[in-house]
Amino acid sequence: MSNEQRVPSNEVKEKESDWLRLPLDSGYRGSRLLAEACPTCPSVFFLTRCSLLVARCFFLAALLCIWVSCDARREHTLAGRTMGTTYAVKVVTGRFGSVAGLQEKIDRRLDEINRSMSPYLTESEISRFNRFHQAGVEFPVSADFLRVMKVAARIHALSEGAWDGTVNPLVDLWGFGRAGRAVQVPPAEKIAAVLADVGFSKIDIRDSGALVKREAPVTLDLSSIAKGYGVDQVADVVRAAGFADFLVEIGGEVVAAGVRTDGLPWRVGINRPKPEAGVHEIYKVVSLKDRAFATSGDYRQFFMQGGIRYSHIIDPRTGYPVANRVVSVSILADDCTLADGLATAVMVMGADKGLAMIDRLETVQGLIVVEMPDGSLQEHASQGILLEPAPR
Repeated sequence: MSNEQRVPSNEVKEKESDWLRLPLDSGYRGSRLLAEACPTCPSVFFLTRCSLLVARCFFLAALLCIWVSCDARREHTLAGRTMGTTYAVKVVTGRFGSVAGLQEKIDRRLDEINRSMSPYLTESEISRFNRFHQAGVEFPVSADFLRVMKVAARIHALSEGAWDGTVNPLVDLWGFGRAGRAVQVPPAEKIAAVLADVGFSKIDIRDSGALVKREAPVTLDLSSIAKGYGVDQVADVVRAAGFADFLVEIGGEVVAAGVRTDGLPWRVGINRPKPEAGVHEIYKVVSLKDRAFATSGDYRQFFMQGGIRYSHIIDPRTGYPVANRVVSVSILADDCTLADGLATAVMVMGADKGLAMIDRLETVQGLIVVEMPDGSLQEHASQGILLEPAPR
C-alpha cells in the first residue's frame, strides 16, 4: 500500500476536461457512430448524453479510487531496548497517519517502570526494598509497584504458592541468577537455609501504598511479571495517543489490539520448545484481537548432572528445580501482567494442576507442552484456545 501513488492534481484536471467537455460531433468513437447511424432521430442526442453520463460516472469512480487509496492503512514499527531485552510496537494508521512523538512517550513510561522494578538498578524501588532490613516497618512504594504486587498476590493464591516473587535467592543459589551459572547441584543444607527466607506471605501489602516485611531477610524479584506489566502500560500509552489497532511486544510477551492493516487479527508464533530450535522456529500460531499473550519455557536454561536435567524454573515450595517435564506454557488473558505471571506459575504446577487452574479462570486460556521420555512433544490445551499449525 505504501507503494501506491496519487494521481497528480493537474492530471486529474486534464482527464476531467477530456471527458466533460466532449462535443457531440467530436471524433469520440461511441458518439460518432451513433450520429452516423441515425442522423435525423432525436434519440441520438439522448444516447450521446447517456455516453457522457457514463463518462462522468467513470470519472467519479476514478476519484473514489484515488480517495480510497489515500485512506489506505499502513503499519508503523517502533523498536528499542528495555528490561534487559527488546521491545517492538506496531501501530496501524491511515495512509497519512503519523506516530510522531509516540516512541518518546513509550520510552519515558518504560523508564518509569524500570526505575520502579528493575533489580539491575541499584536505586530502583525494588533494590531499595531488598536492602531494607527492617521487619514490621512500612516501606512506601509507587502506584506501579503496588499494582504489580496486588496482581502477584492473586497469582500466588491461585497457584497455591507455585508462583512466588521471593524465590530469587534460590535462583541465584542454583546458578541461574545474576551471579553467574552453576554447574552442580548445591548442598541440601544450603538449599534448606536459603529456602527459610523465601515466601511471598512474608510480605504484607498495604492499600495505603506501602509494603511491610514480616521477616527482614525476605527480598523480591518481579521479573516474571514486570515484563507483562510493561507491555500493558505501553499499550495504555498507545491507546491514549488515539490508536486502536496495534501490537506491543516486550521480550516475547504481547498485547494485541484491534486488527492488522488487512483487517485480520494479529498472529503470534509460539517458539518450538526444543534447545536446538532457532528463535524464529515456530511451533504453533495463535490469532489475537484485544488480548494479551505470554509464554514461559525451560528448554534453554538448564544444566545436566548425573544424567538429570536441572532447569532454571525453581519450585519455591521445595527449593529445587521442577521435574514435571513441562517445557513450555503459553497463556492468553485480558492483560499481560496476569498472563506473564500465570505462565511461570503453570511451569511450576505441572500439566494437570496447571490446566485445571486455567480452566477455572473464565477469561484465560492456555497451552501446556510436555516433553515425553522419547523426546516427543505432548500438548495439553485448555478450553476455548484456538491454535494453528506452524506455517510451512
